[in-house]
Amino acid sequence: MPTIDYVTLDAEAVRTSIELVSTATPADLAAPTPCRAWTLYGLLAHMATQHYGFAAASRGDADPEVWKLRDLGDDPVKAYVESAEHVLDAFAQPGVAERTFPLHEFGPDAAFPGAQAISFHFIDYVVHSWDVAKSLGTAVTFSPAVLEAAQDVAQLVPTGDIRHAPGTPFAPDVPWPGHDPLDRIVSHLGRNPAWPN
Repeated sequence: MPTIDYVTLDAEAVRTSIELVSTATPADLAAPTPCRAWTLYGLLAHMATQHYGFAAASRGDADPEVWKLRDLGDDPVKAYVESAEHVLDAFAQPGVAERTFPLHEFGPDAAFPGAQAISFHFIDYVVHSWDVAKSLGTAVTFSPAVLEAAQDVAQLVPTGDIRHAPGTPFAPDVPWPGHDPLDRIVSHLGRNPAWPN
């Protein structure tokens, strides 16, 4: 079975998020998103924090302070783009997929093989790119390779009672009859593809 290149797939997802976020205006930052009670600003703060957290983890840094929610300052779009470029650079380093990533948000001693950790980041940024697009009233597209890999990763996310636990990253899955791959991914991970309807 061929090894999946999550670094390349993740880079496409992150660059897609950069393209979307770069179109946001100051007025857009107060818009609602499919992510529970987050405005677009809140979502971008979360996304930027995750970028810095995963980048630090790729270097073996287990400091929990890195994962504390960031203030995006006077130019949230620029701050987001900088965070995305930071993680792209971190993941582009030689041998990153073979490293061990300490991921504090999974627990104080949680650590994962690099490729698996990058797959976690990858699925987040496929879904969060969709969230941003929905918030901005536009659409997002990914290559077939990204969608195929994202479907596989999404199916590994546990369903059931764990989705109701406090702090769970994904809401309960949403039954969805459609066949669009991205709709099926986001519905499995707790989004309504018809949002905001």
